Amino acid sequence: MEPDFLFFDDHDAVDVHERNLPHWRQEGRLYFVTWRQADSIPAAKREQWAQERAAFITAHGDPAVTRLGPDLRRRYHDLFSERVQRWLDAGHGSCALRRPDVAGIVRAALHQFDGQRYRLGSFAIAGNHVHVLVAPVAGIALSRVLHSWKSYTAKAINTALGRSGTFWQAESHDHLVRSAAALYRIEAYIHAHEEQGAVVERRDLL
Repeated sequence: MEPDFLFFDDHDAVDVHERNLPHWRQEGRLYFVTWRQADSIPAAKREQWAQERAAFITAHGDPAVTRLGPDLRRRYHDLFSERVQRWLDAGHGSCALRRPDVAGIVRAALHQFDGQRYRLGSFAIAGNHVHVLVAPVAGIALSRVLHSWKSYTAKAINTALGRSGTFWQAESHDHLVRSAAALYRIEAYIHAHEEQGAVVERRDLL
């Protein structure tokens, strides 16, 4: 895959899907994806996030259907993406991924179809969440890749922990990587998780 083709193209068509969050899709592009354990963010913070996002949409429009200017897009990202990352890094919840055997289940799943269904970039498996850079191959939807990872690992982790029930939060955070500069910033953020004791793998995409 040519490096330039990895990045979001403002001139190409975008498919937008929305649940609680907007998800922008361009086939074959590179995404930065985060998903987390179901108990990783306290209920009070989840409610705060939902109320503030609703207020933002009322004031400025829904990013899923509204083309925000650069300043508002940056503000939205700060409030509703980066802040969630900070909450996750605070280490709330059971943090089951700190167990080497549990982290190993996730790592093996990430590698399982690398080079077949997707191109895998750097990733971090932290105490209560996972960060991954991934570029699905043409014809493979990101949602399919994420469902496969989360469904398989949830079952395997529950078995390892002798538990049942929901392990992962249903919805993931994802966004298209826009440039090489953005990729380097994201890689630096992922790699910094080593200082927190995360399982980190550095993989060169360019």
